[in-house]
Amino acid sequence: MSTLLHISASSRTANSHSRRLGQRASERIRAAHPALKLCRRDLAQPFLPHPDEAFVEASLRPPLDRDANDRAALALSESLIAELEVSDLLVIDFPMYNFALPSSLKAWLDLVLRPNRTFRVTAKGKIGVLADRPAICIMAAGGRFDGPQAQPDFATPHLRHALHTIGIASSRFFIADRAGKAERQETDRDFDRWIGRLLTAVGPGHAPHRQSLPSSEPQ
Repeated sequence: MSTLLHISASSRTANSHSRRLGQRASERIRAAHPALKLCRRDLAQPFLPHPDEAFVEASLRPPLDRDANDRAALALSESLIAELEVSDLLVIDFPMYNFALPSSLKAWLDLVLRPNRTFRVTAKGKIGVLADRPAICIMAAGGRFDGPQAQPDFATPHLRHALHTIGIASSRFFIADRAGKAERQETDRDFDRWIGRLLTAVGPGHAPHRQSLPSSEPQ
C-alpha cells in the first residue's frame, strides 16, 4: 500500500495558515487516492530534540563500532528515517520564522540528514541514497516577497537543498505570503488551483513528471 507522509512544523495549531493548507492538500490527495495510507508527523507535538553530542558522535561513528549507547542516541533518527523510507509521497507544511525555517523543521532535517545513512560524501559532493518521491511543500509567511517591501526567503532554498541531499529531488513549493485574513480567500483559490494541477502530474507509487509540476514560487 502506498503511504503519504504528512509533516507539520508550525508552533501554532488551530490558527496556523500552513497547517490549514497542508491539511487541505492531504485531504485532496487522499480523495484522489483513497487507498493511500496516511503517516502523520507533527513536529510541534512534541517538539523534536535538537542534536546533542551523543547523537553527533554516534552518527559519525562507523556502524560496526557503535555500542548500545550509540544505538540509543540514534533511535529517534532511525524512526524518522524509517517514516521517510516507506513513504511514496510527502506533504510538508511550515511557516517562515524570521526569514528561515522554524527550528522544529530544522531539527527534523538535522535528525534525518546523516552521512552514510541518508547521503554519501563523494568526490562530487553529497549524494542522496533515498529513492526520489514527490514532495509537496507549503510555506506560509506574513510578509510579501514582491514589491518594494519584499523580504528575503532563506527557508525554501534550504529545504529544497536538504531534501535533494538525501535523494528527494522532486519537490514543489506553494508559498502563501501575506497570510492574513483579508487575503485568505484569494490564497485558498490559488492553492486549490495549484494542488489540482499538481495532482494531474503527481501520483504515489511512481516518479512525477518533474517538468510539468507547477510551482507558486516567485520568479
